[in-house]
Amino acid sequence: MFGRSKRAAREEEATSSDGTRGHSMETDRTLTEGFTHDQVKRATRTRLIWTFICTFLLLLTWIFLILVEVAQTDRGFSTLTSIYFINVDLSDIFPVSVPNAAIVNSIAQTIGLHDFYRVGLWNFCEGYHDSRGVTHCSKPETLYWFDPVSIILSELLAGATITLPTDLTNDLDLIRIVSKWMFGLFLTGACMSFVMMFVQFVSVFSRWWAFVIMFFTFLTALFTCVATVVATVLFIILRNVLTSVAELNIGANLGNKMFAFMWIAAASSFLAFIIQLCLCCCCASRRDVRTGRKKGSKKAYTSDSLASNEKTAGKFDRKSIFGGRRNKA
Repeated sequence: MFGRSKRAAREEEATSSDGTRGHSMETDRTLTEGFTHDQVKRATRTRLIWTFICTFLLLLTWIFLILVEVAQTDRGFSTLTSIYFINVDLSDIFPVSVPNAAIVNSIAQTIGLHDFYRVGLWNFCEGYHDSRGVTHCSKPETLYWFDPVSIILSELLAGATITLPTDLTNDLDLIRIVSKWMFGLFLTGACMSFVMMFVQFVSVFSRWWAFVIMFFTFLTALFTCVATVVATVLFIILRNVLTSVAELNIGANLGNKMFAFMWIAAASSFLAFIIQLCLCCCCASRRDVRTGRKKGSKKAYTSDSLASNEKTAGKFDRKSIFGGRRNKA
């Protein structure tokens, strides 16, 4: 009697455990194989949101890099001429300590000098502080580099001379090489950020594609950040060299707008890379949900979602049944 009761209890436990296991397998099968397209989208909504943020950051990168690219390219637009790497001011080139400095500085214009020279990525612009403003911009050149020595000396009238800083004349080759690298990096960063905006959404579907996109997003951030650092160092050194001669009162100031645009683009591209790097290991992709590797958002598995799934499936079944009957009729 006691043996039978123990045996019956064991059978009941085995039956209940099998039922629980079966229910668990049934639930897992429902969660991984019975998804509608809407449920898969809802399960990967977090990944989609971060992809949107990454795309927006790359859009910001591209916009501000374009502003860096077009600066000083047209003297007819005051907005473009107000964006520059450095503004070299020669309006008071002779210091106050020189006798009759005001008269001498006014005479400086008559020998061919302009009041200021503003440097962009493709060219430079020159002009005066009076109502004339910007009077001339050089023709945009690929791999342009700013050579203040040749520009100033070429504008002096015949017989006029001016002594420029020795450090500046000695470092012209270095300025040329660094400027060309800076030009190439900025242009490459702008092109890559534009392309990467349109391929970010592929990372929603698979982690393998996310890894590929992360690599190219890294290159975009690398080119943009390196170009920004190079430009910052180059023009800070150039400013210090131009203002180092006591005999000449050469003014030089960095362009706040240009530097703000550069660093915003660099920061945006770097954040986009960090987000894309996280998407390689975090947030379920649609392939993960379909294969059952990850479940994604739990909201996709609520009773309301499953009920909606069953209703949708029921509608399709009824349509197929009635459609089949009509075809038979």
